Amino acid sequence: MKLVHQEIQYIEFLSPDLERIKTFYQAAFDWKFTDYGDQYTAFSGENVDGGFAVGEPVAGSILVVLYSSNIEDSLARMVEAGGTLTQDIFEFPGGRRFQFVDPDGNELAVWTDY
Repeated sequence: MKLVHQEIQYIEFLSPDLERIKTFYQAAFDWKFTDYGDQYTAFSGENVDGGFAVGEPVAGSILVVLYSSNIEDSLARMVEAGGTLTQDIFEFPGGRRFQFVDPDGNELAVWTDY
C-alpha cells in the first residue's frame, strides 16, 4: 500500500464479537483478517487498512464508504451475509450508493461511479 501524506490510511472499528464481525465482512466483501490476540483483528486493502478492537461501537459518528464495481451484487452479498439495508440504491451526483448496518450496528455505505 502506498502511503500518501495526510490521507486516511487506517480505520478502526469496535466490535463486541470479533468472530461474528469477521464472518460478516468475509462473506459480504471478501475481506481477509489477521488476528493479533483475542482483542484485535486487522484487515488490509490496496488503499486503506483497518481493524476491529473489542468494544461497543457508537453509531452515527462516522460513515465509511466502500467502492464497488458491481453495486447490485455487493448489496445482495451484504444482505445474505446478515447486514441490514438502511437506504436502498439511490443516485447522487457522481454515481449511485446504498447504506447498511453491519451486525454490530456500524453504518457504512457502498458506492459506484456508474
